Amino acid sequence: MRAASGPLSIAEIARLLGVHPNTVRFHLDVLIDAGQVEQLPVAPTGRGRPPFRFRYRSGMDPCGPRNYLLLAEILTEDLAVRRGGRTRAMEAGREWGRGLLGSLAATEVAATDAVDALSELLAELGFAPEQRTANGELRVGLRNCPFLDLVKTRSQIVCSLHLGLMQGAMSALGSPVAVTRLDPFAEPDLCLAHLAPATADAAREVPSDAQEKEDSR
Repeated sequence: MRAASGPLSIAEIARLLGVHPNTVRFHLDVLIDAGQVEQLPVAPTGRGRPPFRFRYRSGMDPCGPRNYLLLAEILTEDLAVRRGGRTRAMEAGREWGRGLLGSLAATEVAATDAVDALSELLAELGFAPEQRTANGELRVGLRNCPFLDLVKTRSQIVCSLHLGLMQGAMSALGSPVAVTRLDPFAEPDLCLAHLAPATADAAREVPSDAQEKEDSR
């Protein structure tokens, strides 16, 4: 269809491919649903089903290969080599978190409800969260990391982004508790987010440039 000089009918396509018209109809339906082919009405010439012709939809193939991991690697690498990269990653995460839960913002929300909302969000994003309590401290364990491939090489950037995400989400909810710390791989198969009563400084723990230099050594 790409090579055709104009739209083709089902009969023409079937003849070119040497297959039954019903086979052509089936595959055309799939291609139309995928956005790769468009169906064009033709003025009727008699009784029966209205005729249609079909042509390949111009533009990039929506079903072509994608490489979002490469894009993520480029962006995290750029942050990693910049001054204040971890701080930028954390702030980006906060904006992301606020955007994800901004529609649920409330003037007052109980701590348990806020933690439940955070856990639900993390579950939707693929973190497999589980709520915990230890010595009176609320914690959220994370059994999966959707960004694990990036963590292997740029953990400081990725974990800062993730911490910021949780902080921004809790801030958007008006939560009385804040995510104050994220311990990557507190257990071999678990990262641990720590929560504490929200204060003006509770969710502002960002690494200084000196700390970033030290951590990168």
